Amino acid sequence: MTIQGWSFTFVGLTFALYIGIAVWSRARSASGFYVAGRGVPAVANGMATAADWMSAASFISMAGLISFMGYDGTYYLIGWTGGYVLLALLLVPYLRRFGRYTVPEFVGDRYGSQAARVVALVCALFISFTYIAGQMRGVGIVFAQLLDVEITTGVITGMVLVFVYAVVGGMRGITYTQVAQYCVLIVAYLIPAVAISAKMTGSWIPQIGFGSTVVEGPYAGEFLLHTLDQLHDKLGFPAYTEAFTPGKESMVGVFAIALTLMVGTAGLPHVLIRFYTVKGASAARWSALWALLFIAVLYTTAPAIAAFARVNLIQTLHETPVAEAPAWFEKWQGQKLLKFDDLDGDGLIDYGADPDTNELTIDKDIMVLANPEIAKLPAWVVALVLAGGLAAALSTAAGLLMVISSSVSHDYCKSIKYPGMSERRELLVARCSAAVAVVVAGVFGIYPPGFVAEVVAYAFGLAASSFFPVLVLGVFSRRVNRQGAVAGMLVGIAFTATCIFFGVTLFGIGPKGIGMVGMLLNFAVAILVSRMTPAPEPELQAIVDQIRQPESP
Repeated sequence: MTIQGWSFTFVGLTFALYIGIAVWSRARSASGFYVAGRGVPAVANGMATAADWMSAASFISMAGLISFMGYDGTYYLIGWTGGYVLLALLLVPYLRRFGRYTVPEFVGDRYGSQAARVVALVCALFISFTYIAGQMRGVGIVFAQLLDVEITTGVITGMVLVFVYAVVGGMRGITYTQVAQYCVLIVAYLIPAVAISAKMTGSWIPQIGFGSTVVEGPYAGEFLLHTLDQLHDKLGFPAYTEAFTPGKESMVGVFAIALTLMVGTAGLPHVLIRFYTVKGASAARWSALWALLFIAVLYTTAPAIAAFARVNLIQTLHETPVAEAPAWFEKWQGQKLLKFDDLDGDGLIDYGADPDTNELTIDKDIMVLANPEIAKLPAWVVALVLAGGLAAALSTAAGLLMVISSSVSHDYCKSIKYPGMSERRELLVARCSAAVAVVVAGVFGIYPPGFVAEVVAYAFGLAASSFFPVLVLGVFSRRVNRQGAVAGMLVGIAFTATCIFFGVTLFGIGPKGIGMVGMLLNFAVAILVSRMTPAPEPELQAIVDQIRQPESP
């Protein structure tokens, strides 16, 4: 069977499974739609959280970025995993003990302010739409490969599918769909990694193969990473394993990006909302632990995949006659994700760091999807990776749609505009707002402000600078009041969004790490303004004591 035949088979079966689960577990109440009835077991929620978390950026882009960036790309691994430690220690059990449905609802009730709720709502929408742009872009890339169409058509196809199972199922349907999606994506990620590791290094464990010697080709007997350093040196790229060298991020820049990703993880609305679905604070903490373990399976494999893909790509294409280029080369060219321009007219593919002689331009987002074909693995493995990429992108897109939907229907319509709204009408508004969000997300996916992981990194900066400080202070400080919370959120997100939009670099910190500065500004402004204004009412201060009380056995 051809790659396309296998792809249609795997994707068709998995989507039948997702839609079947969504219909079987569809929400019939507001509690079911927003928080899955608060009855999801900790292990299942950990798996769903992992799928929600391991987006197109994790599955498709992260290994691609590390493949090109080398050492610098590890800040994605450090930041995105470290954030779950912060979640488990600082936020998850307390937010769950407080109850409610959404993050803006916590902010509004904890600070006793509709203004704070509205600002948090706007921040949630801003972050979610920024994040979902990357997911829809990833969906478009996978469908473009599957259907042999342009990315725009792929995004539109993905929009239709997301609409069907996210709008019907609500959080209950999404949760159990994400459990299935985790199983699909992790199997799809590991099988080619194991096969390529065995083929290149003789080790069936990718994490061990990453530090082993190459067993075939001109560099046989050399350590894999040493081979990459030699190839980079030959082509004029910075050394793959070195840090803080010319052409790479500075130490300050790496620290800022890693910290931004870490605190941004702990402030992302679609991650936080997952922990409202379990029975209590203890289950929420266990969910975070399970999620971290499930995520670690993929994250410890990504650097190995990145190294395998980089070696194979260079050895397959550099100085190869274009007439003898493999079939996947032409396919990705047709989708405008790989470009070859024969500058010297010799018919050879010249690849290198010098822009005056380099003839090959590669979209980083194709590396994981193209890796099985580059390594000449069977067609069914290539198709399985496509199914996994779709599972990763769609699971996160569904979680983000829930944030957008609940922000509009519950935080705005139900809590602010129409307090007397019936549950039935609220569900209708929630589903309609999710449908509109799908369309807007599709537009952002077609015209994104960067490649997938870069767009997602911006969302983390926005979350770090807006939600993380106000949530931490809301849990641990009785003195911070509504004026401080509102001022901190506005200053933090306005500063970060402005720096991202205009590409500002401060103290060696670029747009991807500027969220750290925005976070510090948010903390400083919130505390300073709170000290200059009256203390919160006693009942609001009592909330801090209430949510930090140990859970009854």
